[in-house]
Amino acid sequence: MRDAAKELEAAGAKVFGASLDDVASQAAFVKKEGLNFPLLSDPDGSASARLGVLMADKPHTNRWTYVIDDKGILRHLDRGVKVDSHGADLLEVLRKRER
Repeated sequence: MRDAAKELEAAGAKVFGASLDDVASQAAFVKKEGLNFPLLSDPDGSASARLGVLMADKPHTNRWTYVIDDKGILRHLDRGVKVDSHGADLLEVLRKRER
C-alpha cells in the first residue's frame, strides 16, 4: 500500500490504515516502515468491531480494505488482501470504477 499510495491518491483515493495499536506504537511503525499515509489508532477495538474486522478469538483485526465513495457509500470490500500486491490490486479496482 505504501508503494502505491501516491498513485492511489492521484486516482482520487484517500488512503488510511488502522489497527488496535496505540498512537505511540502507530507513530513508531509509520517511521520504521516509511509510510506516507496516516494510521488510525483503535486501541479499544470499538471502530474495528463496528467495521466487522475484529477477530473473535484473538486481539487482532483482519486485513480488509473498504472503498467508500464521496457520498459515503461502500463501493468495494476486499476481504482477501494480498500484502505484496494490494496497492496495485486496489488501483485496478479504482480504474474499473472510472470506466
